[in-house]
Amino acid sequence: MQEVLNKYGQQQLVEFYDTLTATEQAALTKQIEGIDFEALATIYQNMHNEQKSLSLEPLQANRWEEYTDAQREDFHKQGMELLRAGKVGVLVVAGGQGSRLGHEGPKGTFDIGLPSHKSLFQLQAERLLNLSQRAGTTIPWYIMTSPDNHEDTVAFFEQHAFFGYPESELTFFQQDVIPAVDLDGKVLLKTPSTVCMVPNGNGGCFSALRRAGGLADLKKRGVEWLFYYNVDNALIKPADPDFVGFASHFNHPVASKVIERTNPEEKVGVLGLKNGRPAVIEYTELPDSLKNARDESGALMYRNANISIHLFRLDFVEEMSEASLPYQVARKTIQTVHGKVDAYKYELFFFDTFPFADNMSVVMAKREEEFAPLKNATGADSPETARALVLNLHREWMHKAGRAAEEAGEISPLVSYAGEGLKR
Repeated sequence: MQEVLNKYGQQQLVEFYDTLTATEQAALTKQIEGIDFEALATIYQNMHNEQKSLSLEPLQANRWEEYTDAQREDFHKQGMELLRAGKVGVLVVAGGQGSRLGHEGPKGTFDIGLPSHKSLFQLQAERLLNLSQRAGTTIPWYIMTSPDNHEDTVAFFEQHAFFGYPESELTFFQQDVIPAVDLDGKVLLKTPSTVCMVPNGNGGCFSALRRAGGLADLKKRGVEWLFYYNVDNALIKPADPDFVGFASHFNHPVASKVIERTNPEEKVGVLGLKNGRPAVIEYTELPDSLKNARDESGALMYRNANISIHLFRLDFVEEMSEASLPYQVARKTIQTVHGKVDAYKYELFFFDTFPFADNMSVVMAKREEEFAPLKNATGADSPETARALVLNLHREWMHKAGRAAEEAGEISPLVSYAGEGLKR
């Protein structure tokens, strides 16, 4: 072990070794032996390489309302057929904590303040239960946690009897971790006997799913499409049959829902073509000339805002579970054995799988129907805005059902998945 540490200049990991108990020494040794120092050195070296020039182009997305009623009905029928046949699974990325919202615990346990006071997890579970009942089969649900919130997440589901979801159809698994390094590339110690490990980002979800046995479970079930979403969207329609049918119709390895970016200054990644391949173009990668560019209709050319709602064909998931994705680097302040230090946190992003796809199908949904993110305690993308979006949508559903506005309130996902069935 000492030889390896000397080779990679990581001797600081054993600076407290002689002060540790035998048990602590064994635990630290096991952690160090699990670190791929060659990979860490490569990531650190690559982050200092000059960025290659990028060729950026817009990517075509069709608006949902541009399809005819007959086409939309065909998508819905096709999606429901796949759901009935057990060909669809759902993966939620739920490793985040609610600390930025002033909430102690996993973000999925957060209550946005609806009259029912249901958590995000409960809203999603009930929407999936509604759809499962209509499909005649329970949709398998895979929940990716982090080491920080795994036990709390599982305990929350147990305390609420899994919200009525069959336990056999739930799979909880943890995302992978990677050492945090200081600005010189030295791996940090959290305590004298513990390496500072951090989650490796949502891009590691497929490899973590494979290692946890989830991929084998999906294949055994005969699942063909995996619906991916983030836990912090209060309007998410998991396993949306219309979207499933849309993805299946075009049968590209990846299908994505986007919303229209109307403000050129909105800090959101956009789906486009990067060096000729499908990709998410980060806000910071768009020069002002492209950020403000508009087409002949006056709409932004780069308008396909990424909202982390995707369908992946399972053969592509299997391929990506063993692919080498590029690590992105974030500079963070991290608590270590020596106090708080500036450090680099390496992350994988799920959208870095997109360039591996030969093509992808993209549909533009309505922001007010699909996207109510929770990022901040107050202001934009807060519980207040998410709650208003949910209740406004439910009011709209009641209007369409012929009910007066004053009768509108919160509609349980067990009653209606997407506004259907309210006339009775």
